[in-house]
Amino acid sequence: MKCLLVEDDQALARELSQALRDGDWLVEHAENGQEADFLVRTETYDTLILDVGLPDGDGTRWLASWRDDGIDLPVLILTARERWADKAAGFTAGADDYVTKPFESAEVLFRLRALVRRSHGHSHPVLKVGELSLDTHTQHVALAGRPVGLTAQETRLLSYLMHAAPRVVSRSELSEHVYDRDHEPDSNVIDVQISRLRRKLGAWRFATLRGQGYRLLAEEPGVDE
Repeated sequence: MKCLLVEDDQALARELSQALRDGDWLVEHAENGQEADFLVRTETYDTLILDVGLPDGDGTRWLASWRDDGIDLPVLILTARERWADKAAGFTAGADDYVTKPFESAEVLFRLRALVRRSHGHSHPVLKVGELSLDTHTQHVALAGRPVGLTAQETRLLSYLMHAAPRVVSRSELSEHVYDRDHEPDSNVIDVQISRLRRKLGAWRFATLRGQGYRLLAEEPGVDE
């Protein structure tokens, strides 16, 4: 999953970015509202962390403009303001959640994962597609209850497909959400990683729809329950 962090405090941005990367997130950082505004309008993210006290305007004003323009990615506000009026302003502008500084990085990660799950229609922290399961907190994958070892990139790819299931996911969508913007995959990288997932988890689970993309299946085609 890919997160845009909008924070002008460099030390805090470094600390939180590292915590996100350690949690297997892809992270891009914007120092002000103008930079964030450009990125949210030109790039694709799964969620956004927004500091309210930005040097070029209140974060809630930037957020309100994004919502007015139909930009609906989940947003977690991060701020030192504790008054209820400030929180109400954030939610009114379109925030999905709110964390007050100082905070534990682990709390931010838990809240982000919940926001992304809910945005895909999931409430439980363990995603399940047939006998395949993924714990969104630990990133542990299991097949029929047995742990399966995956690389970090394989896990990110599988996680996105499981969040999206049973929807078909295009190659371009996978590229935008699963890979770093500065290290976009070669044309066959996604195919290679899908092939590895098929070997480890069962080839039939990863259906390829020519000209459309990939779909994660819960049941093997042609097999009766």
